[in-house]
Amino acid sequence: MRGTPKFIQQTPFSQTVSQDNYVRTGVPGVDELLEGKGLPQGYGIFVLGGPGSGKTTFGLQFLFEGVRQFSENGVYISLDEDIAYVKANAKRLGMDIEAMEKEDKLVLVDASPIRKIPAQLVVGEYRIGKKEFTLVSLTDMIKTHVRRVGAKRLVIDPLVSLTLQFPDEVERRVALLDLLQAIAETGCTSLLVSELSESASDRKYQFEEFLAQGVIMMRKVLIGNRTALVFQVEKMRGLSHDNQQRPYKIDKGGIVVYPKEKVL
Repeated sequence: MRGTPKFIQQTPFSQTVSQDNYVRTGVPGVDELLEGKGLPQGYGIFVLGGPGSGKTTFGLQFLFEGVRQFSENGVYISLDEDIAYVKANAKRLGMDIEAMEKEDKLVLVDASPIRKIPAQLVVGEYRIGKKEFTLVSLTDMIKTHVRRVGAKRLVIDPLVSLTLQFPDEVERRVALLDLLQAIAETGCTSLLVSELSESASDRKYQFEEFLAQGVIMMRKVLIGNRTALVFQVEKMRGLSHDNQQRPYKIDKGGIVVYPKEKVL
């Protein structure tokens, strides 16, 4: 009799995280939603949002404030966006990422070329599929840069650029679990930024939400004739978090969440 499929087994990375230590996000208002403690150290947390919701800004701010406030180095892995554009956008918001790069406290890595490799690669007598090679290359890249700067924080953005290479749901789940395992081995507290497929309150859950240790939602919601930005900690294992929808804004300096206000 065959064993339980890998993608529905208990996540292998669950034993590598700590619920005794926490990482302050440095993003105004967010830690208040997390018992005032922040994110559990070592967790892999999905940040899901639609276009223009500020999810990339949130990830950059998490890294920038990690260095600035808490002396925790970070790594940002871009799977799609040009790094020059990422830096320019951060600078417009008052985050001088380049200065931190020069001091080897923060590193931004353009991983988009791995999406352009051939469908198959020949290594000696073996043929390696693009999907498998991409995942191995990505995990090796992450571990190399985390070690190089002694990173405690990691952001991968956008994850959909990787998952789209696995159209089969079972393969996609297995690949994502393999990635989460590799991330957990680094010891970093990690944000995995991805697209929100549906924004309605009665939407179907995405498979990432079931696998993740934590899920943060960032959405644009139409209320009457205006659009509101809504921040929600949907899931955070082991933490009595505030899971209510809270308003936020994107201003000079980045994201500001209002943990005591309601979305009206």
